[in-house]
Amino acid sequence: MTQRVRVYLACSLDGFIAGEGNTLDWLAPPEGDPEDDGSGLDFPTFMSQVGAMLMGRTTHDVVAGMGVGWPYGDMPVLVATTRALDPLVPSVRAVSGDIRSMLDQALEAAGPDGDVYLDGGALVRSALDAGLVDELVLTLIPIALGKGVPLFQGIAERQRFTFGEPVKFAGSMVQLVATPVKAAGAGPSE
Repeated sequence: MTQRVRVYLACSLDGFIAGEGNTLDWLAPPEGDPEDDGSGLDFPTFMSQVGAMLMGRTTHDVVAGMGVGWPYGDMPVLVATTRALDPLVPSVRAVSGDIRSMLDQALEAAGPDGDVYLDGGALVRSALDAGLVDELVLTLIPIALGKGVPLFQGIAERQRFTFGEPVKFAGSMVQLVATPVKAAGAGPSE
């Protein structure tokens, strides 16, 4: 099995992955929606394929501050930061450097058969610009936020993708699997 660098994000229709002030309250599914019918890639299934995470410092701080405990168990989580980090669990550690070196560390931590889950807007944009993302699983939420943390705003280069079949699930959400069209020789899976 070839390791992959993968992104799994919810995104508003207007392209935000978090609301203003990094809020996530808009992610709750609308009342009355049925459960996932099994045709989408649910988060537990996705996580079963992941061996390590590389997340941005803001993402770490938002997750750590949710008051629900650390949701990733003992999975290795590398946090991109230059500031001191006080991890909630021993499996979390700080890393710094350029996106390629941090992803190399995450791929090593994932083991030979584990994918890397890349999380955090700035990291995703950096990895896309470097040609290092293999797949984006984007769940489009039927809401327009108007402002917040953008997914693609600020990428240095135009990005092209191919889409798998869209899947409608949880009543009104749509999930797309987007595969970046990479330049020859780019990325960890080349």
